[in-house]
Amino acid sequence: MVLGNLIDGIARNAERAADGVSEALFEPVIRLGVTGLSRSGKTVFITSLVANLLDRGRMPQFMAAQQGRIVSAYLQPQPDDTVPRFDYEAHLAAMTGVKPSWPQSTRSISQLRLSFRVQPSGIIAGMRGARTVHLDIVDYPGEWLLDLPLLDLSFEEWSKQALALAEKRVPQSDAFFELLGNVDPAASLDELPAQWLAKSFTEYLSASREAGFSACAPGRFLMPGDLEGSPALTFCPLPESASKRGTLYREFQRRYEAYKAKVVKPFFKDHFSRIDRQIVLIDALGAVHHGPQAVGDLRAALVDVLKAFRPGRQSWLSSILGKRRVEKILFAATKADHLHHNQHSQLTSLMQALVRDAKDRAEFSGAQTAGTAMASIRTTVEETHDHNGTALDCVRGTLLETGKQAAMYAGHLPDDPTDILSLAQSEASDWLDADYAIMNFAPAKVSLKQGDGPPHIRLDKAAEFLLGDKLS
Repeated sequence: MVLGNLIDGIARNAERAADGVSEALFEPVIRLGVTGLSRSGKTVFITSLVANLLDRGRMPQFMAAQQGRIVSAYLQPQPDDTVPRFDYEAHLAAMTGVKPSWPQSTRSISQLRLSFRVQPSGIIAGMRGARTVHLDIVDYPGEWLLDLPLLDLSFEEWSKQALALAEKRVPQSDAFFELLGNVDPAASLDELPAQWLAKSFTEYLSASREAGFSACAPGRFLMPGDLEGSPALTFCPLPESASKRGTLYREFQRRYEAYKAKVVKPFFKDHFSRIDRQIVLIDALGAVHHGPQAVGDLRAALVDVLKAFRPGRQSWLSSILGKRRVEKILFAATKADHLHHNQHSQLTSLMQALVRDAKDRAEFSGAQTAGTAMASIRTTVEETHDHNGTALDCVRGTLLETGKQAAMYAGHLPDDPTDILSLAQSEASDWLDADYAIMNFAPAKVSLKQGDGPPHIRLDKAAEFLLGDKLS
């Protein structure tokens, strides 16, 4: 077993070293990880990004396109034959069809390769021809990212943290604690009650996500796939107990370690550790809508997200050796089209404050990080309405549930984001003097002109931050 793991590790490192030599000397590869927390729109982002990189008419802030350095862009077969292909064509057809609809959300890992022919700039522009740069986009559920901190936690440590967190989430955790109170962790394992406990804990995590909370780990409990019903997903946190072999506590401890070894570590080794650029999509407006506790929970989740990344600038030598390090991380507040443009700066400031706070609390350094507000695809138009003599800047769109047009005023975000963050830190149950609304809008009907991708907000600036330096 140990020898097999050692041989497998040597083979993997040799393969990556060969890939690194090929990339450094011939055709560079940018591996962009895309993930998000709780309905943040990962599938929509990738679809719109690829469409706007293929047809760059709406990308004025993407300098490689604006300056004409991109000769062409085209899709190619992905390099990893064992990972499902991101279904770009079907998703684009759904969002831009006669009856636009949102594609299904990310439930597993997928990949897509977009290749560019790029003309060099600067003093060497006339000395070299166009070169090929590959963009490998890796899409994976945000819940999986939140699992990575578990690798540094024992079952005892994780249980203590998870139970403390659940105690703050009432009423979502009530049923779980009621069931847990009738169980003795030191008693002999009985599989049926063990399954009930795991099911109740999963239902608590699901209810927490519905209530707007972001930290909902273990992530595979919410997206089990072919692991559903397996022992690796049949455990929950338990009060610490000096129990013997064969007890509920010892068995859940064993299953927790199996979950880390069989589920979390393979994802880290095979996919996550190879990423060198990352975007984390966040429904910050949804968190604000759900109240201070949801914002506070998002704040804590971002700390765990940053802890999961290996910081640092990638050197030429480390690229050759296959030891990748995340160079840039963009945290993007999505659904900026749910706000009038005169509040976009406040949403951007809130996102930047959340990122800065997470960086400080995670003692994070090395990689370049940024926070922004964006909309991968624009679903609304802006309007101003009179309300009791007060002009309200609103947005209008098609409601997802009814198909009817509706105008929405989301509420006024404060100019100083600390007004929100300080109340979130106090764990208050409601905002003191504000009320924030949110609606679910369907994709707007669009008629794409030749050379134009779907309309968006700041997708070009996001692409410039993540990819611009690699296409110069």
